[in-house]
Amino acid sequence: MVEGVIGVGKTTLVHQLARRLQARMVLERFEDNPFLHDFYRDPEANALPTQLFFLMARFRQQEELLQGDLFAQMTISDFMFDRDRLFALQTLNPQEMAIYEDLYAVLRPQVPQPDLVVLLMASHDETLRRIADRGRSYERNMDPGYIARLSEAYRAYFAHYTHCPVLTLDISAVDLQADQAAVDEVVSAIRTGQRPSLMPAEVSVGGTPMLPGLE
Repeated sequence: MVEGVIGVGKTTLVHQLARRLQARMVLERFEDNPFLHDFYRDPEANALPTQLFFLMARFRQQEELLQGDLFAQMTISDFMFDRDRLFALQTLNPQEMAIYEDLYAVLRPQVPQPDLVVLLMASHDETLRRIADRGRSYERNMDPGYIARLSEAYRAYFAHYTHCPVLTLDISAVDLQADQAAVDEVVSAIRTGQRPSLMPAEVSVGGTPMLPGLE
């Protein structure tokens, strides 16, 4: 799984890795959410339907992972199910969160665990620049504070994540679309556990299976 805050470059890396590793891709279909535009216009009024739609959509996509692909050695996704709750905690009020938690508790045990999480991080200013550069209309007026809170939520969550190894990469100064040497290093880290040198990297190890070199 490749994870990280909005706009950091998850999908770009997944496309690069899938091609090099001949892996199957499962990409988040966020634009299917009919409430998303209204959420960015008025988050308080539209948070609950937006989040519940995402929760169910992400659960259905996780079911795709369980179906498997006999011809793919590996599956790579640009989201994990757990991320949905991180977003919900930023957007829902306590009453809405109670509704969300009841449904989440039913669905969470049914989803597969990743073998490895590649967590992409970037500076706040760089993340905002990348969001602006991709030019999605509904993201133009996004609250910078919301992105900062999400980024901190990711850091806090994965600081205590123990289900599998987490490779955290600071890609503030790296363009994973253009810098093929940097992508080579990520591939090497996945295959051998060798730490990248072209970007700051941290490895936290928990759970199984272990990857070579990440012990």
